[in-house]
Amino acid sequence: MRKLVGVLLLVLVMSLGFIKEVQEYVKMPKTVTVFQSQTMSVDNSLPVNANQPSEEAFTVQKNNDGKTLDIHGKQAGEGEVVFDLAGFPVKKAGVKVLPDFKVIPGGQSIGVKLNTLGVLVVGHHQIDTTDGKKSPGELAGVEIGDIITHINGKKIEQMSDVTPFIQKAGKTGEPLDLVLNREQVEVKTKLYPLKDEHDHSYRIGLYIRDSAAGIGTMTFYDPKSKKYGALGHVISDMDTKKPIVVDNGQIVRSTVTSIEKGSNGNPGEKLARFSSDRQVIGNITRNSPFGIFGELNQGINNGVMDKAMPIALSNEVKEGPAKILTVVDQDKVEEFEVEVVSSVPQKFPATKGMVIKITDQRLLDKTGGIVQGMSGSPIIQNGKVIGAVTHVFVNDPTSGYGVHIEWMLNEAGIDIYGNQEQKAS
Repeated sequence: MRKLVGVLLLVLVMSLGFIKEVQEYVKMPKTVTVFQSQTMSVDNSLPVNANQPSEEAFTVQKNNDGKTLDIHGKQAGEGEVVFDLAGFPVKKAGVKVLPDFKVIPGGQSIGVKLNTLGVLVVGHHQIDTTDGKKSPGELAGVEIGDIITHINGKKIEQMSDVTPFIQKAGKTGEPLDLVLNREQVEVKTKLYPLKDEHDHSYRIGLYIRDSAAGIGTMTFYDPKSKKYGALGHVISDMDTKKPIVVDNGQIVRSTVTSIEKGSNGNPGEKLARFSSDRQVIGNITRNSPFGIFGELNQGINNGVMDKAMPIALSNEVKEGPAKILTVVDQDKVEEFEVEVVSSVPQKFPATKGMVIKITDQRLLDKTGGIVQGMSGSPIIQNGKVIGAVTHVFVNDPTSGYGVHIEWMLNEAGIDIYGNQEQKAS
């Protein structure tokens, strides 16, 4: 009898999940976030009401269909609403109204110049010595991807800083005391330079690099602080495939000269050059999984959407039509039609929040879809900036990933939540 009762209770509990009213209860939000002067719609397939306490931060209005509630933000603050079905209160939801915030969308092609924190080890080099081929760096335990930050207690900022230490160590026979940054961990080692028997110079047996350059697309900038975000993904060294640890950098204007069209299994690429004047339009202070960030020296225009626009939080992004701003010819920023295939209403920062598909035939004819150099192109939906293009699907160049603008703003150190001390994650 106990087993029978248990089975019946299990079946009853499982069947509750198929009851429409229960499903609608689960769908009702626990929290609603809306910007000041904007409206958030709460949809339900059953007639629903919301009892609003005497709060002044927002208002609640029931639409004519009886199933959609519009929550309009009046001023920054918090409050609560109580949803009810058929006159019975069923769920309480917190409402947070964020301060009004707008950004100016980008779309411009930019050149990127990064200077690493120290010098980056990108390979080992075998030296011809009297005892055979050896790499002093490899013998010292230096690994590809390590960053040399100090030699003999002196800070290393560029490759030319290294040579005097090598020559001095070769003459004295004393080792170099290296301090390395390896995956954010400090590593110390001693390296003995060896003489190359062909040119009689002392070598450390390492290939090193102190800068990197490339192109990408501007995503947004804040007209008040001049803080910007671009690319939507981290810049990695082409040899080590590891993120570049930035000491400083600059962005300049760039001009698209041609397009290598993408195809299945072969992503295309924008070919561009830095503008002839090489005018620095901003600095680079951060290289993160969400893009590059810094401050502009001056405001920049795209000639298409130059007015500040509201942004959409991740939970506001809907499947359906949208637009991207990008350059495919010279310096001209253009609008192209895309579709948001899917979007995840993320509660925590993540790089792949959307899947988008290029639907504009003009862009498909020109590029074949998403190509390298298009990363950072802002995505616009319903008059709001919702994110940026980040990656292309190798086997389907018409589609790729996008990152939500909410997380790029967070990385830029821009406070959209009304906190006094909001910092980048």
